[in-house]
Amino acid sequence: MTRGFEATFGCWVLRFRWLVLFSTAVVVSLAGSGGKHLTFTTDYRVFFSRENPQLLAFESVENNYAKNDNVMFVLAPKDGVVFSNSTLAAVVWVTEQAWQVPYSTRVDSISNFQHTEANGDDLVVRDLVQDPGSLSPEARERIAEIALSEPVLAGRLVAHDSKVTAVNVTVQLPGLDEAVEVPAVVDYVRRLAEDTRARFPGIDVYLPGMVMMNHAFAESSLLDMKTLVPLSLGAMVLFLGLLLRGFTGTAVTVMVIVFSVVSGMGLGGWIGFPLTPPSATAPTIILTMAIANCVHVLVTFLQRQRAGDEKSDAIRESLRVNLQPVFLASLTTAIGFLCMNFSEVPPFRHLGTMVAMGVGISFLLSVTFLPAMLSFLPVRPGRQGVGHDRQMAALAEFVITHRKGLLWGMIALVAVLVASVPRNELNDVFVEYFDHTITFRSDSDFTTENLTGLYVLEYSLDSGEPGGIQSPEFLAQSAAFAEWFRNQPETKHVNVLSDTMKRLNKNMHGDDARYYRLPNSRDLAAQYLLLYEMSLPYGLDLNNQINIDKSATRMLVSIETISSNEVIALE
Repeated sequence: MTRGFEATFGCWVLRFRWLVLFSTAVVVSLAGSGGKHLTFTTDYRVFFSRENPQLLAFESVENNYAKNDNVMFVLAPKDGVVFSNSTLAAVVWVTEQAWQVPYSTRVDSISNFQHTEANGDDLVVRDLVQDPGSLSPEARERIAEIALSEPVLAGRLVAHDSKVTAVNVTVQLPGLDEAVEVPAVVDYVRRLAEDTRARFPGIDVYLPGMVMMNHAFAESSLLDMKTLVPLSLGAMVLFLGLLLRGFTGTAVTVMVIVFSVVSGMGLGGWIGFPLTPPSATAPTIILTMAIANCVHVLVTFLQRQRAGDEKSDAIRESLRVNLQPVFLASLTTAIGFLCMNFSEVPPFRHLGTMVAMGVGISFLLSVTFLPAMLSFLPVRPGRQGVGHDRQMAALAEFVITHRKGLLWGMIALVAVLVASVPRNELNDVFVEYFDHTITFRSDSDFTTENLTGLYVLEYSLDSGEPGGIQSPEFLAQSAAFAEWFRNQPETKHVNVLSDTMKRLNKNMHGDDARYYRLPNSRDLAAQYLLLYEMSLPYGLDLNNQINIDKSATRMLVSIETISSNEVIALE
């Protein structure tokens, strides 16, 4: 930009100020109307591009088996006894009611666990807990013995110390409208939890699970947008008013901020960007840049007015002085945020693009709309701050006098800070994104400490041939893999098909504990599995664990709440 252009630009803005104001109203209205397309997504898959190999592998597992998104009702009796009549009655009741959770496909608990036992040559499959109100002490003791010795239950749906139990609800969202589907699940689950507490006052209820975490991200981000953005705007407006000592400049700056944020977010809506926790921070960033742009123009304008210039002359001079630096600052900022489009994570791309658009709009408004409005409104430049000028002059003299010492001192300070850069690492602990005041965080911490882990590693163990999971060699290898994981300190629970096969082998040998081992024949394993599958009720089959042609099986490993680097190291 040449100085001649900058001077001409100021004259143009004043000459066509009505056109500037009208154009601003049209552009902001059109851009901002895209906000109606903004929806907050709660699907964690949004953090991965469609070509991401890990996402493709994950979706392949889900397509072969079933989705594993869940909500968990963790029941903690205040007397610390799970296997009492009252607590077992609560488990049965919650299990029955949980089938009504929207989009639920499966409900698992100690009450509806399909316990198998031999009856002569027959295999009997039935709910572990039946008619809890009339259970004798001996019956409760037997239920406890079975549950605590069953690998599928112990450490997953009942704590090893039998003080906490859980009802796990598997949810399969259609994915048509997340803004409706996830809140519908969460609302029903929370109402059911309240009903449980009212019906069984001796039991505390906690609600962890993947669906609850997704909703907690959405709730927290929306709460931040409703609170932090207004607070940030209010704080900046307050300081701006104190520094400028005038209402007009502050009011017009607020208008520029609002227009910039609305336009940037609205353009994101037109493009089709979803709102996510990272992109939800865009308004605060745009707000900061918009204020910076406006302050440059306003300060020079007020200085020229204090020096005796007419309003129009002060506006032209302010634009002449500030147009190029404000343009360069906005351009470099926009380029910096656009570079986020090189990120592998889509929400960061969305954030960078929305902020870049908002910064671009804020530049245009600060050099067109802002001076046009100032030309119409009464502006009182306020009194010259003599004391403030003296302080700035003293600071300038200090810097000039000690320039060598300050130069080397700053170089040394920067070197020390830069040397600490390698200590930064990308190391997420997703549960710790939330403060302890967030219910999901406290519920998750309680569950991890007292029952099971919320982080799950999923493996599809492929035998390489149809029916291959019934091979003794395959079962032995999967059992060895599961045992390796059980020996890792991070592991809380392992769910693997080989445990079920061991139990069935014992059942088919008269419940003789010596036969709690894998069947030594592929034909026997196939017969056991077929007999067991035919005995399972609807909704509790093995489709979540075995694929259609029985060539692969799913193994789930629940681990403690650890960092992403530790998860990668363990995997």
